[in-house]
Amino acid sequence: MISWFVSSSPASGSEALLGIMESENLSAVTEFIFTGFPQLQDGGLLYFFPLLFVYTFIVVGNLMVFFAVRLDTRLHNPMYNFISIFSFLEIWYTTATIPTMLSNLISSQKTISLTGCLLQMYFFHSLGNTEGALLTIMAIDRYVAICNPLHYLTIMTPPPPPCAQLSAGSCVFGFLILLPEVVWISTLPFCGPNQIHQIFCDFGPLLNLACTGASVILVQDVIHASAILITSLIISLSYIRIVVVILGIPSAEGRKKAFSTCVAHIAVFLMFFGSVALMYLRFSATYTPFWDTAIAVTFSVLSPLFNPMIYSLRNNDMKDAIKKLLCPQKVFRVRGR
Repeated sequence: MISWFVSSSPASGSEALLGIMESENLSAVTEFIFTGFPQLQDGGLLYFFPLLFVYTFIVVGNLMVFFAVRLDTRLHNPMYNFISIFSFLEIWYTTATIPTMLSNLISSQKTISLTGCLLQMYFFHSLGNTEGALLTIMAIDRYVAICNPLHYLTIMTPPPPPCAQLSAGSCVFGFLILLPEVVWISTLPFCGPNQIHQIFCDFGPLLNLACTGASVILVQDVIHASAILITSLIISLSYIRIVVVILGIPSAEGRKKAFSTCVAHIAVFLMFFGSVALMYLRFSATYTPFWDTAIAVTFSVLSPLFNPMIYSLRNNDMKDAIKKLLCPQKVFRVRGR
């Protein structure tokens, strides 16, 4: 008995010590390293200036759309109000990730704290969820305007204005729906490694670093995929019905006018949800690091870049409002003549 106790005591003590060390290691990871960026010596600055230019264009372009709608009384209707709010969201959507990307391109460390990673992920996806909800409302707005025009004013413009209520509801929904998930992730232990194979913090790469089972990640992927599919299905059905109704308009001029009010919405929807699908509906498919980064850039940068051009180039009212915003004196003189 005594010999057994003596011989087993050091073993049990070492096992206890190992258990304490393992429990400490589980929570030891407090910062992560992005591996999707090139190093400075590999040409990081070559990517910095184009990305800075793109970010500047996104902010300026979307601000122009926002203020053009707000300052031109001719555009004070639900469709343009939704467009202006969407453009305003795009600025903050890109601001959640691009400044960090720019910093990492010229930094040798390319690190982010766990808290910073969770905050970036929360704001980026909350703004993305808000935009998705707003795109759904915009599709329903166009559906009512084209498929039920006689009741459009009574549905979309009675006091209090439903446009403001729907926009506020989209923001509340977008920021609250994701909060429990991010809080849950913040309670998970991260036991290493601490390398995020992406250019910003995202659910999949971060959960792969947590000490959890694969089933948890699978459930999370299924929930996200279901939300994306349901939202895109609602929007797709709305636009399919709109196209069917437009094709039934007897006059070519009427069809052209009806198409002009929704073609920009369809283009933005396809670009936004197309990049979302490539990013989050891959299921078991895996991409090379190059394509992972390319899809992430499309998802977080290119879609907000093209939106101001889509909404302004194919819309004469928007082009006139932007010209009035940029050159108010010139517009006034032309009208005076």
